[in-house]
Amino acid sequence: MSVQASSSLSLGISTFVSPPTRSRRRSLIRAKVEPSEKSVEIMRKFSEQYARKSGTYFCVDKGVTSVVIKGLADHKDSLGAPLCPCRHYDDKPAEAGQGFWNCPCVPMRERKECHCMLFLTPDNDFAGQEQTISLEEIRESTANM
Repeated sequence: MSVQASSSLSLGISTFVSPPTRSRRRSLIRAKVEPSEKSVEIMRKFSEQYARKSGTYFCVDKGVTSVVIKGLADHKDSLGAPLCPCRHYDDKPAEAGQGFWNCPCVPMRERKECHCMLFLTPDNDFAGQEQTISLEEIRESTANM
């Protein structure tokens, strides 16, 4: 079909031109839900026990330790398993079901390599000297997040 410029068509063309459209981005509002205190306490105790068992230490910056423990607790609540919170997953439930990245993950169990910096070997520059963290330290470190 060809369009010829003529006075009769010039009036009709405007009906075929779509009006400018506005972007219809929908805002997705996500409520930040804190993990249950029970799960945070379970993951705190687990982390302390595993650090002692594996001969590893928490990060010198307890804020790192606190955020990771809360991330594990959140995944325990939402997925039923402490999936590593420091990785991206296309399908979190499937990953949690496979268990490879559930804490302690396979790289940690096999080679003492913790991507999250929760469990650090003594020779790691970021390793502190502690294998304990209180619930109060976790609360204080993550209060403004």
